[in-house]
Amino acid sequence: MIRTLCILLASTFVSLSAAAQVVKLSTTEGEIRIQLDAEKAPKSTANFLRYVKSGHYSGTVFHRVIDGFMIQGGGFDTALKQKPTQAPIPLESRNGLNNVRGSIAMARTGDPNSATAQFYINVVDNPMLDAANSRDGLGYAVFGQVISGMDVVDKIRAVPTESRGMHANVPVKPIIVNKATVEPQK
Repeated sequence: MIRTLCILLASTFVSLSAAAQVVKLSTTEGEIRIQLDAEKAPKSTANFLRYVKSGHYSGTVFHRVIDGFMIQGGGFDTALKQKPTQAPIPLESRNGLNNVRGSIAMARTGDPNSATAQFYINVVDNPMLDAANSRDGLGYAVFGQVISGMDVVDKIRAVPTESRGMHANVPVKPIIVNKATVEPQK
């Protein structure tokens, strides 16, 4: 009985300490809640949380919207001026998380270790972005999953887009992240 009680207490402690954090993106189209996976993507999760807590995402736009692929944001203001970022983080694409519908991942350049503030949400399953299937063999690091607000993501994915300067697939009417917040853990 004591052994059973110890196992029960230990598992409760582990589940409380490993409680997944949730971030709420309040956008002009509605709210999106994302559960982060710090266990499988600790660097990407910590990076994203630093940007959330610093207020970086407030006033950024979803600057790249491709229906049937993904919606990308976190790097530009409403005038499409890039916001200053922190140092890039190392790629965590081989963490067992896949680019499936509703997953959030770090955007990057051709340099695998170039992710900073930009992220994307997959609007469909995109296995070609996973390390095992990607052209470069490295893929993109998933670090969480939308747990509510996929209707908002679907609304965003369907907006009309245009090219503006060097940017393609920009929503005609800006889709703004008014605020990003970490929800209190329960």
